[in-house]
Amino acid sequence: MSERSAQSGSGGGQPSPAEYRIEDLAHHSGATVRTIRAYQDRGLLPRPERRGRSNVYGDTHLARLRQIADLLDRGYTLASIKELLEAWDAGRGLGGVLGLVAEVDGPWTDEEADRISRAELDATFGGEPDEDAVREAIELGVLERIPGRDDEFLVPSPQELAVAAELHAAGVPLTAISGHLRELRVQVEHIASRFLEFTTEHVFARYLEHRPPTDADAAEAATMVRRLRPLAQQTVDAELARAMRLFATRHLQHHLSADPAPVRDEEPRQVALPSGTIRAVQRLVGPENVAAFITAATEREVQTRALDALSVNPSHKP
Repeated sequence: MSERSAQSGSGGGQPSPAEYRIEDLAHHSGATVRTIRAYQDRGLLPRPERRGRSNVYGDTHLARLRQIADLLDRGYTLASIKELLEAWDAGRGLGGVLGLVAEVDGPWTDEEADRISRAELDATFGGEPDEDAVREAIELGVLERIPGRDDEFLVPSPQELAVAAELHAAGVPLTAISGHLRELRVQVEHIASRFLEFTTEHVFARYLEHRPPTDADAAEAATMVRRLRPLAQQTVDAELARAMRLFATRHLQHHLSADPAPVRDEEPRQVALPSGTIRAVQRLVGPENVAAFITAATEREVQTRALDALSVNPSHKP
């Protein structure tokens, strides 16, 4: 039997269905003969048609093998793939599920990858080659090797590399930058995990009641992913800005203070103000604004005294 036993019918009729030997099916699908047989044993692939002593496969087998390969590339297990394919075979549809998979697998940032030559990389980080730093960057995924190119790297996030370059130019050692990135990555992955748990519990659970989800539920969930995708980054951006302002102000006040002894682990002291002072502040700003007024006045006094200390002893270093 030939690879495709009949390309077209006689007399210019409709093309006949393609037929493959298992070796030809393996060649077209990229799977091995052993893998194809294993899929058949697992129920992932329909049995071939038996003709005499030969097994005959068709385009439906080829399409199924390509679907399995695509789902494996997306991180699905063979057990999950079997559930999806069984639902599809039962008439529940797979288009919505694949759309949801594509939406989740799609880029979560508008940033585009770039390339950088080894010479450009060395120049960016001071001009001196540093093999240890390059290996560390590859291990962290900041750089990726390009097959066949020893003098060029793929940069998945040019923004991340630019941040590292700015920190290094400011005097931060490369080992400190990589260590900081490792620590930061653990914390960010925790935030991402919590956000997914939160949205799954309150938003996506209703779409995932069926395993696999129906075609309609999967399509609706994909739409919801598009709506919620930017929210995680927006929330982190806003909270990071708030925290940076809070802690940067505290650090500055601490280092400008005449007595910069560490106080981060001490419990805040409760200070009782005279009742007459409290009443005077209430008349001035209203009862609801007393705490804010006293806080602002205290911070202003701390800043004033710090500046006074510097003016008296300009050589003082925190």
